[in-house]
Amino acid sequence: MEKIRLGVIGCGGMANAHTKSYAELSDRMKVTAVCDIVPELAEAAREAIGADKAVTDYRELLNDVDAVLIVLPHHLHFEVGMACLEAGKHVLMEKPMCNTEQDCLTLIETAEREKRVLMTAYPVRHWPLVARLKELLDAKTYGECFQLSIWTEQFTKYHDGHWAHSADTLGGGQFFSHGCHYVDIMLWMLGRPVKGTHIGTNKGTPWMEKEGTSNVTIEFESGALGYHFGTWGARGTRLGWSIHAHCTEGMLEINLADRQLIAHTGMKKEQANLDTASHKQVLMEEDEHGKFTHFEIQHFLDCVQTGKQPVTDGPRSLQGLRVIWRLYEAERSNTVADLRGLGLDEDWTAEVAAASAGSVQ
Repeated sequence: MEKIRLGVIGCGGMANAHTKSYAELSDRMKVTAVCDIVPELAEAAREAIGADKAVTDYRELLNDVDAVLIVLPHHLHFEVGMACLEAGKHVLMEKPMCNTEQDCLTLIETAEREKRVLMTAYPVRHWPLVARLKELLDAKTYGECFQLSIWTEQFTKYHDGHWAHSADTLGGGQFFSHGCHYVDIMLWMLGRPVKGTHIGTNKGTPWMEKEGTSNVTIEFESGALGYHFGTWGARGTRLGWSIHAHCTEGMLEINLADRQLIAHTGMKKEQANLDTASHKQVLMEEDEHGKFTHFEIQHFLDCVQTGKQPVTDGPRSLQGLRVIWRLYEAERSNTVADLRGLGLDEDWTAEVAAASAGSVQ
């Protein structure tokens, strides 16, 4: 089987996170061209990756690639994604897919018309620890899951005037930009959402035009609750990047710093003595740190070569963003968001008026 020729569009910080993946998948793909509007960044990426070509205009690499990884500011996703799809290239789009509902729909329709793969880069789904957690929840190994909590505590601040500080170019705030990963995870693990709330603030992150810290709670049809706390303003951390899945027969935990999936079981009944001891068992352990992006790129290559649909294809990615837009809208109107009609196995083709076309106010 011939190697897939991959072009990388955007050679900034996130693009560097993928570099190790290219080497690990070198038997299946080759980065033939890279692009960045800053010539020095493009050339540095070409040397680091071993690409054949470095350009400053993405259109100049389209004849040299079969597929592209787009790692650009969010407001550029639509323009570049459309050009690549219309040129017959498969697209792996860094999250989020686009900043508006209509742009997402147009990308999806174009990918279907051109018979090209359109996949959103949500790497968390592909991490082995998270995939194993999903298997255990599906099998009800520890009973029914009634609460899934996700924490992401980090300090993210760019130089003055950076595009990620602007609500217009970012597409919203921290919740839209980073929380989209965890809305995707909650929908994947818990199913159809029913209602939810979001509260965000830029207190502690005054460089952000919109929220730099967010709290979101979603109720699902099963009665389970999903919660995500995310901040770009952490000056210290205990939970870091963590997931807790409370089930009727125990609690499953991932803390990425420890690189372990742990089961906590046998907790004593509360007797007003604050004894919260339980039995701890390590179910799975990872050998290395990192974003593990090679798993998502491997899945993308599988889809390109076999024609199967990505697990984070256009429709599924759009549904997650619709949840975020509805939560934003409800926050602005001080109401609880109605999230029905946005589940994973329902019609996704119609535009959702409540999303306000994904606009930020």
